[in-house]
Amino acid sequence: MNSSSRSSLIPVPPGLIQSLRRSKAIAALTGAGVSAESGIPTFREAQTGLWARYDPLELATPQAFQRDPALVWNWYAWRRENIRAAQPNPGHIALARMETHSSSFTLITQNVDGLHRQAGSHNLVELHGNIHRNRCFEEGRLVEEPENSGNPPRCPNCGGFLRPDVVWFREPLPAREMALAIRAAETCDVFMSIGTSSLVEPAASLGRLAKHRGATLIEVNPESTPLTPFVDFVFREPAGTFLPRLIETTWLN
Repeated sequence: MNSSSRSSLIPVPPGLIQSLRRSKAIAALTGAGVSAESGIPTFREAQTGLWARYDPLELATPQAFQRDPALVWNWYAWRRENIRAAQPNPGHIALARMETHSSSFTLITQNVDGLHRQAGSHNLVELHGNIHRNRCFEEGRLVEEPENSGNPPRCPNCGGFLRPDVVWFREPLPAREMALAIRAAETCDVFMSIGTSSLVEPAASLGRLAKHRGATLIEVNPESTPLTPFVDFVFREPAGTFLPRLIETTWLN
C-alpha cells in the first residue's frame, strides 16, 4: 500500500496518475457513501417519521410485498420523493467526467437513486436496480410509466401488482448486471472502490477479483473497510472532495 496516500488532501501520488493515464480500462464501484454526500440517508438511516417503527429488513422483501403490497409500495413512494429532492454531488460529476477521459470506463453502483445517470454517466451497471423504475411482480417485465394510479398500480399486460425495480433482501442480483460487473473487474487495469463498506456480497468481492487479475486497486472512503488491506492506494476522504482533485491532477494538468 502506498503509505503517503493515507493523509488527507495531499497531492495525488505520481504512481497513481501514471496508472490512470496508461490504463486501457477503468472500473469503479460506488456505494451509499457517494449518495450520502447528496443528502440521501443510508438504507437504515432513512427510517424516520411515520416509518420509524418499521424495520427496513422487513419491508424490502418479496414476502413483505406479498403480505401487504400497499404498505411496501407506500414506503417506496415516500423514499422516491425524498430522493427526487437530491442532486448529483461533485463525486457523481467527477465520475461522469472520468468516463470521458478513459478509453473504457465502467461504473458499477450499488445505489438505486439514479444520480449517476443524472450526472451524465453512460456506461453504468446498476447492480441493485433503480428506484425510479417499476416492474411487474408476477412477470418481471419493466413498466416505466404505470397507466393507473393504484396502490400499487397494476401491470398493463397481466394485471399483477407493480413493484419497484430494486433488488430486495432474499433476491439474487440481476444476472446480466452481475456478469457485466464481473467482466469489468476481470479486465480493468485500475479498479476504484468508492464510498462502499465492502461488506455486501457479491459486490464486495469485485475489488479483490480485480486485484487478483493484476489491476491497481484504489479505495476512496473516510473509513477503513475489509478491502483496505488489499488496496494499492487509499484515500480517507469523501468522494466529492477527492475525485474532482483526481480528475484535475490526472487529466487536466
